[in-house]
Amino acid sequence: MKYFRYISRIIVGLVFIFSGIVKAIDPLGTVYKFQDYFQAFDLAFLKQLALPAAIALCSLELISGISVLFNIRYKAGIRVVLILMIIFTPLTFILALTNPVTDCGCFGDAIHLTNWQTFFKNIILLIPVIYLLITEKQVSDNNNHTRQWVILSLSELFFLIFISYNLRYLPVIDFLPYKKGTYIPDKMVIPEGVPSDKYATTFIYEKDGQKKEFTLNNYPSDDTTWKFVEQKSVLVSRGYQAPIHDFVITTISGTDITKQVLESKGYTILMISKKLEESDPELLQRGYDLGIYCIGNMIDFHVLTSSESTGVKRIDNGLSFCLADETTLKTMIRSNPGYILLKKGTVLNKWSWANIPENETISELINKK
Repeated sequence: MKYFRYISRIIVGLVFIFSGIVKAIDPLGTVYKFQDYFQAFDLAFLKQLALPAAIALCSLELISGISVLFNIRYKAGIRVVLILMIIFTPLTFILALTNPVTDCGCFGDAIHLTNWQTFFKNIILLIPVIYLLITEKQVSDNNNHTRQWVILSLSELFFLIFISYNLRYLPVIDFLPYKKGTYIPDKMVIPEGVPSDKYATTFIYEKDGQKKEFTLNNYPSDDTTWKFVEQKSVLVSRGYQAPIHDFVITTISGTDITKQVLESKGYTILMISKKLEESDPELLQRGYDLGIYCIGNMIDFHVLTSSESTGVKRIDNGLSFCLADETTLKTMIRSNPGYILLKKGTVLNKWSWANIPENETISELINKK
């Protein structure tokens, strides 16, 4: 059984380390997932806790994974792992039953699992976790406790620096469909022969004051005494969904310019702010100044936001303000504001508010391209 214990430590340790790292690579994605959970369970008032919760979760996963894998404060580490499993296994079961959020986000955007897949993954992972807890006394303890705490503390310190870097700039690895080098139209294509969404359709008819539900197979098509009331369609199974399926850009006046942006032969910079009112005014003004510079140098520039159109209309600085879906904007770039450089529908570069080049530098970059 000694080998099973070694294998269990490797599996549990690597799973938790991997889960913590992919969340830390894209911490804003984890924040958005927490916000989705809060919204789904009518806990929207906890929205401000999403960031500290995201940092705490990925930190606990990484440190406990290191602890179990490398036998550093092993007993404490396996207990933290068990606590996390006790919390999230029932939660994923509830999510699988109710499906308020389609993807649990346990591996960030690196690996997408359905809620049922996540639940069964947790059930399987509980086997080695419980075994490790039962046999913890058989693992020899490293008596140099000071060195162990120093290793874990330094690991957490570097991990927090890594998270801060990805928050301030963009994720060091872009798992999103709008990553650099992507030709957006290709990601919007649905291949032939892939399964489509399946719906169960029912019909409500009324007779003598009583309503009854029918299916396509037994509805009273020839009985005129039944009066049609309404039709209901319920999604039974979701089919193939293109990686980019909701990329639509409209002007404030309602004109769809998506095709124009994707087919433009020149360079286009999209300044993306999911909510203008949530962004720093100074950072927005820097973006607006960049937009004015771009227009003067024959570079298309559009500001994309999901803010209310009435508020956007009050901004009168001569720039092109457009509306897009908030989820789409959060998927396009993990920054508010953030910037994407396009040409002929291809993502050439991406910047956060923290590393957007100076105006002249952008001109030089475009000239080189």
